[in-house]
Amino acid sequence: MSKKKKGETLESLNKGFSVPDTYIIIFLVVCLAALLTYIIPQGFYETQDVTYLMDGVEKTKTVIKDGSFQYVLDENGEPVKQGISLFAAGGEVGLFNYLFEGLVSGDKWGSAVGIIAFILVIGGAFGIVLRTGAVESGIMNMIRKTNGKEKLLIPVLFFLFSLGGAVFGMGEEALPFLMILVPIVIAMGYDGVTAVLITYVATQIGFGTSWMNPFSVAIAQGIAGVPVFSGATFRIVLWVLFTGVGAVMTMLYANRIKKNPTHSVSYESDAYFREDMENKSEGSSIQAFGTGHILVLLTIVAGMVWVVWGVMKNGYYIPEIASQFFVMGLVSGVIGVIFKLNGMRLNDIASSFKQGAADLVGAAIVVGMAQGIMLVLGGSSPTEPTVLNTILNGISGAFVGLSGTLAAVLMYLFQSIFNFFVVSGSGQAALTMPIMAPLADLLDVSRQTSVLAFQLGDALTNLIVPTSGCLMGSLAIARIDWSKWIKVMWKFLGVLMIMAIATMIVASVTGF
Repeated sequence: MSKKKKGETLESLNKGFSVPDTYIIIFLVVCLAALLTYIIPQGFYETQDVTYLMDGVEKTKTVIKDGSFQYVLDENGEPVKQGISLFAAGGEVGLFNYLFEGLVSGDKWGSAVGIIAFILVIGGAFGIVLRTGAVESGIMNMIRKTNGKEKLLIPVLFFLFSLGGAVFGMGEEALPFLMILVPIVIAMGYDGVTAVLITYVATQIGFGTSWMNPFSVAIAQGIAGVPVFSGATFRIVLWVLFTGVGAVMTMLYANRIKKNPTHSVSYESDAYFREDMENKSEGSSIQAFGTGHILVLLTIVAGMVWVVWGVMKNGYYIPEIASQFFVMGLVSGVIGVIFKLNGMRLNDIASSFKQGAADLVGAAIVVGMAQGIMLVLGGSSPTEPTVLNTILNGISGAFVGLSGTLAAVLMYLFQSIFNFFVVSGSGQAALTMPIMAPLADLLDVSRQTSVLAFQLGDALTNLIVPTSGCLMGSLAIARIDWSKWIKVMWKFLGVLMIMAIATMIVASVTGF
């Protein structure tokens, strides 16, 4: 029997094996999607407009008409399988067109081009903020004053970010906060994974158990024909339970890492932030915490309050939020020049913006690559002939004849799998709820429960799917490889999914 020699690590024992880069993983998924286009025929739905009330205002949403699925047929009446070409001209999508087409798809309101622009603008804005040195000075000042009580910040921040996900669908909005918190959390002795857990992961738990999210709950309930924002009491209990469990798991993980930082999967990548802090603390680059630093930090706080106010009061989204952070970065830069923070001059505002945006170019490209997967499958339009529509119809049809409780659980699992292809909450609601709601009637499952299956399935798998631009952007900010993230998150997600399955059983049995 061979024994592991002292000093050998798992990496050294793997004899040169290295986990594929995120870009490689996504490309392999694109190839799999391309293969499916040769195996699965294309199909489409008819749509109709439905109206629903939200906050007393009548709104209209286009949804799939029940029972309207049709295959595209050839002249012999056989379903058409149209495999994607390797290369396409004229702006069409081929296998090797997926990157460019993914990057330019969508509009400024969402994936992919909107999120890409959002990432680059906030990257530049925080490049200016970080250039002032106010964050580093604030970190060192806070660490000196917490005297070992910094661990209390973890559950507090976790609940706040989860509340943001529950109340106004916080997701992309977590990215700017993450840029601030990553160096803070690492300086406290934790790791980049902890920072992502208390920001992005918390928002998705809140998103999945929300009782008032206008971007998912309201739309799904409106389509399903149940009163908008009904069932709030049950969902609030879920939010407290899921958020509490998430916070506890995060604290346990963080405490383990603080005892031995080398146990972290991001220990090597965290070195970037540790060395940056050490260099600044050993040299003269960290100035004494003064008036200029306070003004920059107050600008950040004011900017965050402005963002939250804009989202909740006026419905601000990606275009407005990106511009708000640009203003925050510009004001911080002006303060830095006036107070000569880190020796800043006027041109440093421009150079630090460029550097901040450059640091997130990799994240922006990943967003476009992820969007390319759905484009290879034909896109998410229900009225266009696509492989995705056929997959959706086939899975939903397989539920017929099952018991109500089993059907409720399978609805949740289906939504979890489907979220790999359509990570947009409102997009997934528009595609799946017109089918799942009437299907629930046939399976002795309440429509409210079918909405709950959509909520939990739409949000929780956002913690791992590489097609989520927000997840990949978060990992890029924290400099964590997706493959390493999975090593931590599969246990975390496993607990949440077991809780979700138990929730679906309770909802079905109680007739929620």
